Amino acid sequence: MKHGTRKTNLQRQPVSCVKLDISWKIIMTRPPQNKDFPRSSSRVPRPGLAGEAGSGMPDLQSSPDSRNIAIDKVGVKDIRYPIVVMDKSKEHQQTVARINMYVDLPHHFKGTHMSRFIEILNQYHGEISIDRMDTILREMKDHLEASRAHLEMEFPYFIEKQAPVSGARSLMEYQCRMVGSLGDDYDFVLGVTVPVTSLCPCSKEISSRGAHNQRSEVKVEIRYRQHVWIEDLIEWVEDCGSAPVYALLKREDEKALTEQAYDNPMFVEDVVRAVTERLRQEPEIVWFRVQCENFESIHNHSAYALVEYNQSG
Repeated sequence: MKHGTRKTNLQRQPVSCVKLDISWKIIMTRPPQNKDFPRSSSRVPRPGLAGEAGSGMPDLQSSPDSRNIAIDKVGVKDIRYPIVVMDKSKEHQQTVARINMYVDLPHHFKGTHMSRFIEILNQYHGEISIDRMDTILREMKDHLEASRAHLEMEFPYFIEKQAPVSGARSLMEYQCRMVGSLGDDYDFVLGVTVPVTSLCPCSKEISSRGAHNQRSEVKVEIRYRQHVWIEDLIEWVEDCGSAPVYALLKREDEKALTEQAYDNPMFVEDVVRAVTERLRQEPEIVWFRVQCENFESIHNHSAYALVEYNQSG
């Protein structure tokens, strides 16, 4: 060993996954505005926080602020974290989520304690489930002395699909999103982004040969009273395009899907209406929002449509 150098042994720590159940009870509320919020005391031990009061170091975040402006959301954004999601065919699926954690901040405090978000996330490492999610949000409220807490997770989810003619199997990626919040009541929204093919009815009508088509992106968000599988939600959406999208296709599959799209032309308006009709058939869904964007193949713009619907009226 050369003079002035030191050898350090680093040990890899095992990474545990967080188990996440997606069955939720939904109540919609409006957060309070510009209000003095009660500062509730923490009831669960927090690593590294016990000595803060007696450390002798200034706590600038808890100092007063005189501008009289409450903050709706403040926290940490884009944390990459391993999770486990329920899988309809294989029980569970491991993935990596991008996580956002926020609370509101009363107008009379200068800032929030950012490190406490990560401490709470690590405290429930491997224990995120339907029975724990509202508890995690409540801990965020208590530990950060807030009136409202928000937890957002966005992650890739993979489903094995079989090509329509050749039967070739491949994994198809879908972006999913889960958003929970807790104020006076608890709210949860499940979202999926589903690619489909759309073929223009106008192009088909006016052309003697062919029609322009493109890949489209359908985003669906739902609130529900009983469990809805991610796989089922994706399948309902895929059935509403001109044709579905696959990760792997052979020539015979391409022929079949091209002809399927040509026989089923749809405007962007047709897609959101078809998805709306399909979701209305599911009594467990109490609210949904459907967005569709067609990435036009012959225009220098996208086509877009949105429908928002409340099943309870």
